[in-house]
Amino acid sequence: MTSEETLLNRDVLIVEDDLAIARLIEMYLKNEGLTVAGCVDGDEAIRMLQESSFRLLILDRMLPGKRGMDILRWLRKQKAVSTLPVLMVTALGSTEERVHGLKEGADDYLPKPFEPAELVARVQALLRRSDAPAKAPARTEGAIELDKDAMEVTVNGKVLDLRPLEFRLLQVLMEKPGKVRSREYLLDHVWGMNSFVEMRTVDVTVKRLRKALGKHGLSESIKTIRGAGYRYSAPGKRGT
Repeated sequence: MTSEETLLNRDVLIVEDDLAIARLIEMYLKNEGLTVAGCVDGDEAIRMLQESSFRLLILDRMLPGKRGMDILRWLRKQKAVSTLPVLMVTALGSTEERVHGLKEGADDYLPKPFEPAELVARVQALLRRSDAPAKAPARTEGAIELDKDAMEVTVNGKVLDLRPLEFRLLQVLMEKPGKVRSREYLLDHVWGMNSFVEMRTVDVTVKRLRKALGKHGLSESIKTIRGAGYRYSAPGKRGT
């Protein structure tokens, strides 16, 4: 990956300090027709994210300078790139590490060593989810209004700051208010039937969505049904 390439917009930005791994990822993604740029440290990654446009970020957790988690936290606070899908790759593959990364805003997590074919499949799944248009009609339930065309949710006229996955999760739940949706159902209809996302990811995304709704006193609009899944109830209605 030359410095000239990094100045241009690409499909994928790879932030990885192990050049052998970075080149392997680049080769496989280019074989899939994707354009790629890369860098080896956190400061350069932030500069590139500010100056260029990408559809996906592949982010190593252990980096010189700013660490991967630092970049992820920075990214989610920047309006221009806050919804960029992030696939984290790291040698730290424990469940606790994966959950921590998801809570900080990662969309998927792949421990090293990994099979290149699996990485490519995860990249393609994230790109499909990011590019796919919302399918459900707009819904208005109590104080919450969801506009599928604008991909925007408002509460009493105030816009909620939601990432695409959180938007689609709320959209799916709002399609049938009062109906319990299992984690398996939500994985299929929010992440996609061919996704490689772990079941725990549903819980983490629900938690983030509740946090956003909680700023307006509506976190209880999404109810956990123990052993069954989640249910949406319109604000002010019984069962919330």
